[in-house]
Amino acid sequence: WAGSLSEAAYVEKCAGGSRAALMAVADLGVPRIHFAANAGHLLDPMGAAGATALGVDYRTGLDEASRAVGGRFPLQGNIDPAMLAAPVSTLTAHVQDVLDRGSEAPGHVVNLGHGMPPHADPDVVKRVVELVHERG
Repeated sequence: WAGSLSEAAYVEKCAGGSRAALMAVADLGVPRIHFAANAGHLLDPMGAAGATALGVDYRTGLDEASRAVGGRFPLQGNIDPAMLAAPVSTLTAHVQDVLDRGSEAPGHVVNLGHGMPPHADPDVVKRVVELVHERG
């Protein structure tokens, strides 16, 4: 629920805990991805809390997210889960848009912008994976 907070409230109430959690695994040599839903306005302080990458939900374009943090972080996200129920042409255009926007970041891990809906058709999800792999 960090995305419900103002930047000042996040910094005052949450950033310390985020930093403690992220830095507790810093010696493992694995990416430290910081994600909060609806937190496009918090990406800079989330990165400052010790993240090596930032998760971005579907509400914030990856190009906007990359610019917000000065291109300093790889990004993870942000296919809109609701699009899994859209017509194929609409879903395909959305995936292409996410990939295009993600290309502005120094790295991009493609995933859903926040969770897999329980009604998602596995064949549609498979098609999304294929689309991403086709783009390389």
